[in-house]
Amino acid sequence: MNTIKFLLTDGQIFGIIALAVLLLFIFIVLIRSIKIVRQATVLVVERLGKYNRICHAGIHFIIPFFERASEPIFLKERVSDFPPQPVITKDNVTMSIDTVVYWQVTDPKLFMYGVIMPQNALENLTATTLRNLIGDLELDDTLTSRDTVNHQMWKVLDLATDPWGIKVTRVELKNILPPRDIQEAMEKQMRAERQKRQEILEAEGKKAAAILIAEGEKEAVILRSEAAKQKMIKEAEGEAEALLAVYNANAKGIELVNKANPGPAYLTLKGFEALENLARGQATKIIVPSEIQNVTGLLTSLKEAVIDEKPKEK
Repeated sequence: MNTIKFLLTDGQIFGIIALAVLLLFIFIVLIRSIKIVRQATVLVVERLGKYNRICHAGIHFIIPFFERASEPIFLKERVSDFPPQPVITKDNVTMSIDTVVYWQVTDPKLFMYGVIMPQNALENLTATTLRNLIGDLELDDTLTSRDTVNHQMWKVLDLATDPWGIKVTRVELKNILPPRDIQEAMEKQMRAERQKRQEILEAEGKKAAAILIAEGEKEAVILRSEAAKQKMIKEAEGEAEALLAVYNANAKGIELVNKANPGPAYLTLKGFEALENLARGQATKIIVPSEIQNVTGLLTSLKEAVIDEKPKEK
C-alpha cells in the first residue's frame, strides 16, 4: 500500500476519481436518453423548448440537455365516468345526471398543446353541454329521450374537442335521479297506469267472454230452428207421401172399378154404404149428393109400386 501511494500522487488519485464519476454520469445520461415507447403510446419530443417530433412505438434516442420527451400519451380509447351534475329541466325540476364519455386521442400534438388538463376540460364541457340540452326538455321528455340526448351531446362534444386532438366516440347518460318527491309521484302514476291497464284487460276479457257466449247461444238457436224446420219439412214430406199413396190407391181402385164396368146395382149398393156412413157421423146436417137423392126417389117409387100391387093380388 505504501508502494502504491508512492507511485500515485494525491492529484492523480483525485483525477481518477473525477474521471470515474464523469463516466458514471455519462453512462446514466445515455441510459436515460434511450426511450422505449410501448405499443399504443407516443412521446412528444421538444428540442430547446420547441416541438420537434412524435416518437411512436419502438426505441428512440433523446439528445441529452437539448431535447425533452413528454409523458407517454395513450392512443387507446378511454372511459371517463364523471360525477353526477345538478341540472334543471324546462319545467323547473332539479335532478342529478352522471355521464360516461368514451374518447380517444387522435392528434398527440394538439392534445399536448391544445388545452391544459384535457380530461378536466372535457368534464367541464360535458357538464355545460348537459345543462344546455336538459334545459330545453321537460321532465318526461328527459326520462324518455335518453338516446336523443346522448346523440346530441356526442355531436357537440366531438365538434368542440377537435382542436384538442380528441375524438369523442360515444356519450351515455348513466343515471338520471329526480328528486324524491318526484320519484314518489312517478311511482304512484306508474301504479295507477298498471291498475288502469289491468282493469281494461279484465273488461276486455269479460266483453270477449260475453260476446262468445252470445254468439254460442245465437248459433244454438239457429241450429235448433234449423232442426225444427228440417223436422217439419220431413213430417210434411211424409204426410204428402202418405196422402199421395192414399190418392194413388183410390185412383187405382177407381181405375179397376171402371175397368170392371160395374152395373147399377153395385153403384146403388155403394151409395147405400156411403149414406150409412154419413148417418153414423156426429154432424147435425147431412148433405146428400144428387145421385143418392135419385136413388132414394127410385126406392120410394119402387116401394109405392109394391104397395099398389099387393091390393091387386088380394
